[in-house]
Amino acid sequence: MNGTHRMKRLCGKSLACLALSLFGIASLPVAAQVVAKPPVTTPSAGGNSFDGPGDVRYPERDSQDRRIDMFIGDWRDSMPRHVFGSLVLRDILTRGDNFAPPQPGALLEAANYVAYGRLQPRDSTTPSRLEREQMVYYIVGGTGEIAAGGKTAALHKDTAVFVPANLEFVMKNTSYEDLTMYVVSEPTPEGFVPGKEMLVTDERQVPVRTPMAASPYTIPGASGHWAHIVRDLFSKTDGLATIGDIITVTIAPLTMGEPHPHNPGQEEIWTAIDGNSLAFIGSELRVQRPGMAYMIRPDRNMTHSNINSGDTPVKFLWFSGNSLKK
Repeated sequence: MNGTHRMKRLCGKSLACLALSLFGIASLPVAAQVVAKPPVTTPSAGGNSFDGPGDVRYPERDSQDRRIDMFIGDWRDSMPRHVFGSLVLRDILTRGDNFAPPQPGALLEAANYVAYGRLQPRDSTTPSRLEREQMVYYIVGGTGEIAAGGKTAALHKDTAVFVPANLEFVMKNTSYEDLTMYVVSEPTPEGFVPGKEMLVTDERQVPVRTPMAASPYTIPGASGHWAHIVRDLFSKTDGLATIGDIITVTIAPLTMGEPHPHNPGQEEIWTAIDGNSLAFIGSELRVQRPGMAYMIRPDRNMTHSNINSGDTPVKFLWFSGNSLKK
């Protein structure tokens, strides 16, 4: 009797628990219930504008893109050499072939070279004349002075100096730190008549170039190509021979230049002097640090752009010439 009563009580409790469990499940919010969705069979099921990766078509990749490192130079990869006595140069880009450099950076045909230069503290060059060449010095560090043709100019960061052929000059480091610079050399063709005096430009005093044409894509304050902030240093009117223009180009943070190609013979050089950036060449990206320079193949096909992905401006020393034989 007692056993039968105990079993009935247990059964009663179990039934009560079962009832409570069923009640709990039935009272769950509708949102908590998982409802199977029917499969999607419409086109572009992934939210793309194409049915799948197989429908994406890119232009055929230029096989020469893989060779872009031949079109880039870095002074850290070159051996030092001395000119004018004590000025130490380390080449970035040198004479070669616009389309098929025999070694990295050997691609110039209009210009002779672009190099990184250093004059030690309290040192000076020997009195020198440039024969069949002209030079531009762009100072990036230290202080000093340069004298030529009875004219003496102070040297400091952002000073540019153009020394024409056949003019004797002396450069002196007047400080206790290295006088550092970028040096651009150009040849003078047969029959060329050089200028008679040294020219000096303080880039900090040069106004930004006005855009040649209005464009909704050019950011405020830029000179063109979307984001290029240009300041002119020297041009043909100043006596350059094979180089057309030497300028600086600044690119503001989180902006980029307009990708574009170059025509045959257009030898355009981008030398980084302030800040790290990305060189977008063809279909490749390369980090460009100060002291590196590049040029793209002038074939109307390969494009390039400079991208500032950082939070401070980047600056380049830019020059261009025509390598086509006239």
